[in-house]
Amino acid sequence: MFATSALAASANSAAAAGSGGIASMFLLFFPYIAIAVVGYFLLLRPQQQRIKAQQAKINAVKKGDSVVTAGGVLGKVTRVEDQYVEVEVAPNVRIRVVKATLGEVTNPLAKPAND
Repeated sequence: MFATSALAASANSAAAAGSGGIASMFLLFFPYIAIAVVGYFLLLRPQQQRIKAQQAKINAVKKGDSVVTAGGVLGKVTRVEDQYVEVEVAPNVRIRVVKATLGEVTNPLAKPAND
């Protein structure tokens, strides 16, 4: 008796699934598509914009800007080349760093915020 009712239930569910077609497939995958879209707009897109802004700052570095390297070295830019930047870390102590390793670029003449 148990086997026959199980077979009958599986036959009814197969008939119901076959009648839905594309609409049932859409309803099945809609949550996954919605999660992907929300994830793109909440996670990926802001991160890409942040990366673009950081790269624009690094490419626009000029003499006199204060910089922080990825290693935590603070200094002032004294010369800019294509791939390298010369940074003065102490009076008469200059080092060359790769532009890509700059973590933060600030203009020392910029007005500080009133905190």
